[in-house]
Amino acid sequence: MLLVSALISFLLTCLLIWTLTPVAHKIKLLDSPGGRKKHDGNIPLIGGIAMYFGLLVGILVTGDNIGDFKGLLIAGGLLLVIGTIDDYIDLRPSARFLAQVLAALIIIFVDGAKLLDLGNLFGDGNVELHWFSTIFTLVAIVGVINATNMSDGLDGLAGGLAFVSIAALLIAAISANASFMINFLPIVVAVMAAFLLFNMRSRFISQARIFMGNGGSMFLGLLLAWVFIRSAQGDDRIITPVTALWVFALPILDTVCIMIRRIMKGRSPFAPDREHFHHILLVAGYSVKQSVWVMIAAAAFLSIIGLITLNANLPEQLMFIGMLFLFALYFWGMSHAWRVMKVIRLDNKKSAIGSVDSQ
Repeated sequence: MLLVSALISFLLTCLLIWTLTPVAHKIKLLDSPGGRKKHDGNIPLIGGIAMYFGLLVGILVTGDNIGDFKGLLIAGGLLLVIGTIDDYIDLRPSARFLAQVLAALIIIFVDGAKLLDLGNLFGDGNVELHWFSTIFTLVAIVGVINATNMSDGLDGLAGGLAFVSIAALLIAAISANASFMINFLPIVVAVMAAFLLFNMRSRFISQARIFMGNGGSMFLGLLLAWVFIRSAQGDDRIITPVTALWVFALPILDTVCIMIRRIMKGRSPFAPDREHFHHILLVAGYSVKQSVWVMIAAAAFLSIIGLITLNANLPEQLMFIGMLFLFALYFWGMSHAWRVMKVIRLDNKKSAIGSVDSQ
């Protein structure tokens, strides 16, 4: 039944993308080139809708208790609707932020997806959050949503990075024989694979045929946050909280560093620019496809480190110190991008331009 539900989710997501594409053109649910958007032609913004319903049907087919996912589906549907409206009329950032906060509160109180502790970060027992738990969880969920949204800067990048994280969690679930996640995560993998088939550049498509849109990126971020919390909390946790940081390291590092740099420059932390790591790769001469694969490879490498250290039972405080060191190194590199480009620059390559609105 597990393989059947994953296959149905994959095929349904593909079918929805195929059928919704002409509808998107008819109702003008499109991302048009201009300004920071350098793609060719009008691209349908229906990836998020297809992923949401592909996931919903997959859950129904497995026969799992739909109540276990009630908060996720309600909150995800909310973000999908708000994001789709935003794709139409360009809402204020405050409206998107309020929707993200409401969605986070829904999965906290309806599904009980809450961070109760941060693991054994300092070597003297788990860091319990107690009364601060709800607030911390709210900030963490909104953070993951925005990290996912900000990584949606090149064809296949946000989906590819999320795919790596989900795949790593599936490996951890199988290793821990965690039946709930073993039944659920293959559906997520199948849905995302279907989306990437139409969104990631390959030898068969020169640029993305569809985008996930703001609704899709926010829903995907919420889904990742939900899975991370459910996987890293409770007596039957399959990963430690610090492992979750390593599995999702690249989007977190890039988002936190870019927001700190914007604040230091006296700008809004949410102001769009072209200073993300994938922009550095483009300026250094990598093509869009090469840049995406470099970042996916880096994300996979960091996820592997997280899984290996988890299975080897390395002290969580050691992995936390390692993450802090990685953050410092990443921040230095982003603050000295011209030096980094000297090291990674490709000769005889023209700078490429991303095809999705960079955040």
